[in-house]
Amino acid sequence: MQIKLTGKRALVTGGTRGIGRACVRALAEAGADVVVCHRQGGEPVETLSRELRLTGGDHRFVQADVSRPDDVARLIGECGPHLDILVNNAGVISHVPFHELSLEEWQRIVDTNLTAAFAVTQRALPLLTGGSSVVFVGSKVATVGMPLRAHYTASKAGLVGLSRTLCKELGPRGIRVNVVQPGIIQTMDIPADRLKHYEAIVSLGRLGRPEEIANVVTFLASDLAAYITGETLNVDGGT
Repeated sequence: MQIKLTGKRALVTGGTRGIGRACVRALAEAGADVVVCHRQGGEPVETLSRELRLTGGDHRFVQADVSRPDDVARLIGECGPHLDILVNNAGVISHVPFHELSLEEWQRIVDTNLTAAFAVTQRALPLLTGGSSVVFVGSKVATVGMPLRAHYTASKAGLVGLSRTLCKELGPRGIRVNVVQPGIIQTMDIPADRLKHYEAIVSLGRLGRPEEIANVVTFLASDLAAYITGETLNVDGGT
């Protein structure tokens, strides 16, 4: 069954690269009008803009740093008069041993991955209506942990708790809130030795593709998922 989102308006943060870019394309191809939030300009914005023109629809790009409250306010101001789909995808990562992890780096990761998702969702509330869908893009790391990523793991685990509370608070308004937790996704060039290691720990024997995460996000945004809220969906190939 083909998913149809015609007439729906979506916002995707971190929407020009990797999983976010795939989500933008999938939502647009399903018929949604997409506001694409990006922190940096350049070639990814230009190429995605060309792709969306070929897809059709009323799409727009907004440059904003979602860790900055003023930018969040300006971003949501571009999304009116209503918002049917909110995909909180913007995120950053770094690899630091815990004993060397500075408070500043902890705050940078948590502010972008967790606090920004809170701020964007809260600011967007007046635009969300009955039937709206909020999706947080988390990480399988949130439930298994990984060395050198205490700050990243904590920020992604926080999204699970946030979604569970929001599903109960916003459910009476008809707003659904879910988390998609990708496993190991092929979003960049990986050295051959690391690639073999990753493939060996995935049940399906390969890395995931950004489009496979976007497909799940699009499903959750659609009426096919009308009775799904407060869930955390692992899309990890059986990691």
